[in-house]
Amino acid sequence: MSVKVTKKRVETPFGEVSLFTLMNGRGASVELSSLGAGVLAVNVPDASGKIENVCLSYAAPASYMADGPCLGKVPGRYANRIAGGRLAVGGKSYQLAINNGPNALHGGPTGFQNHIWEAEEIPGGVRFTLHSPDGDEHYPGNLTATAEYTWNDADELTLRLSAETDAETVVNLTNHSYWNLDGADSGSVLKHRMRLRSHRYIPTDDTLIPTGEKAPVEGTPMDFTDFKELGRDIEADFPPLKYGKGYDAGWLLDEWEPGRLIENAVEIVAPRSGRRLLIDSDQPAAHVYTGNWLDGSPENRSGRSYEDYDGVAVEMQGVPDAPNQPVFPSQFLAPGEKYSRIIRFKFRPE
Repeated sequence: MSVKVTKKRVETPFGEVSLFTLMNGRGASVELSSLGAGVLAVNVPDASGKIENVCLSYAAPASYMADGPCLGKVPGRYANRIAGGRLAVGGKSYQLAINNGPNALHGGPTGFQNHIWEAEEIPGGVRFTLHSPDGDEHYPGNLTATAEYTWNDADELTLRLSAETDAETVVNLTNHSYWNLDGADSGSVLKHRMRLRSHRYIPTDDTLIPTGEKAPVEGTPMDFTDFKELGRDIEADFPPLKYGKGYDAGWLLDEWEPGRLIENAVEIVAPRSGRRLLIDSDQPAAHVYTGNWLDGSPENRSGRSYEDYDGVAVEMQGVPDAPNQPVFPSQFLAPGEKYSRIIRFKFRPE
């Protein structure tokens, strides 16, 4: 492996943040930050060989703290939503902070995404570690989480997420990067085409909490079993699209079973630039968010705020509210067990 790792430190109002660049032998690179264990940039070639960043990025490292879009970071302790912030673990009830309508979102206002993680270089990448004490954001158990990123000469970014606890708790970790394969600051992604290895989506109520159903995509705007433009049906008169002002929904991956890595679970193609993103994961669900509320975000590297639909986030994760809905795969973690998940982003020119 010919990946070179370089590091620099920057001072922010929240403390020192470590920034890393992973450069492969082909000149493609990834930029990472210890704030939120985040991805700041992914610089990869298009069909003509032109290298540019395809991951939405802010101009300043400090702008990633407490940003609404959770840009590029690892949210937790529980990514996505928990209904009413109510949680029952080990026979005890816990009330989490309410920070998204009537629900808890991404672990709360000071979730994992808003902490500076410990960082250490590893071959071809970086390992970030966060210690979350018992009672952190009202979750039970002392939890240690790691997010390990590695980059290779095939332009593949692999994220290994893990966690261990000393008391029963819940955990759901993912990456919240937004992708624009025409270039991070190039405008709308609604002409990007996506395919999902999923024939069932996860219906929700109007606060985006799952109803417990597993609905077929056939005949609905949620059908991405074949390549389809993200914007083709986005204005359809269909409840999941009305609730979120676009796609902000989950799909259950076909053939998923615990520990099984599903290759090419998600594919996104940008016809204009000729870039393709393929995502492998052993997570049970893919949550797709078309950046419906990006307007007003911090200044990006082009000196402006992103606008709605300028990027698409694909969060490979457990199902929202799964701790309260046993019909979905369990996200409980007990002492002696290890939470371990993989997400791999593969970038290819057409």
